[in-house]
Amino acid sequence: MAPVPIISVQSPQNARSPIRTVRRLSAVRAISALALREMATTYGRSPGGWLWAIVEPVAAVALLAFAFSLAFRAPPLGVNFALFYATGLLPYMLIHDVSQKVAASVRFSKPLFSFGAVRFVDALIARFCLNLLTHCIVIMLVFTAILAMLRTGAEPDPLGIAVALSMAAALAAGFGAINCYLFTAFPAWERMWAIATRPLFIISGVVFLFEDVPDRYQFALSLNPLFHVTGAMRSSIYPTYEPNYVSAVFVFGIATALLCLGLMLLNQFHDDLVHK
Repeated sequence: MAPVPIISVQSPQNARSPIRTVRRLSAVRAISALALREMATTYGRSPGGWLWAIVEPVAAVALLAFAFSLAFRAPPLGVNFALFYATGLLPYMLIHDVSQKVAASVRFSKPLFSFGAVRFVDALIARFCLNLLTHCIVIMLVFTAILAMLRTGAEPDPLGIAVALSMAAALAAGFGAINCYLFTAFPAWERMWAIATRPLFIISGVVFLFEDVPDRYQFALSLNPLFHVTGAMRSSIYPTYEPNYVSAVFVFGIATALLCLGLMLLNQFHDDLVHK
């Protein structure tokens, strides 16, 4: 009697596993390639390259510190002007610059979307991760240099700094995702957004403390999530500063809502945006 051949039936779940692995590897390769392209185009073509990523924030902090030191005897918090303005300016620059980079992801990588291996999510992740890493490195270098070279009296809390940077990164991702759709679908919105957000530098606590604002304006300022990031950063640098208005839940809630809405719109209309 001839032996009966044994036929192994592969479950659908096991069949999908290699496909998912291939897709993940393809996504990792696409994101890595896009990040390398971003590095080459952003930093590789300009004289100085990565050096400008450090020089620009250092020059801005130095200018603010010098200008306000001429008008005031001491900063609103602590004893060092450079550290005070660095704790406000650097998180603001992270949110502003990273969100702008993410917002231009589809437009920047549009020629590559004709290849099946590159998706809009890959472009967003690549630009977000590279620019966020750049800003985090710059922030750490500037803080380390100020604390090592100048008398500040500060006692940094690494965990607090990490939380503040996480809040800033979440806002950058949220604003970047929603604007990635809006900038591409409605080009006029980019100019409108640039005009509308110009006062953010002033109303985000870069040059003053929340507690110094009259009570009748404090509630309105507390609705600005960037102000919460500034307060969280300063509370992690200055041990005596306790900003009661800071709410990480509020910041992460707004960031998550914007990110989800932006990704939903991009997923729904990305084909139209690519061919727009």
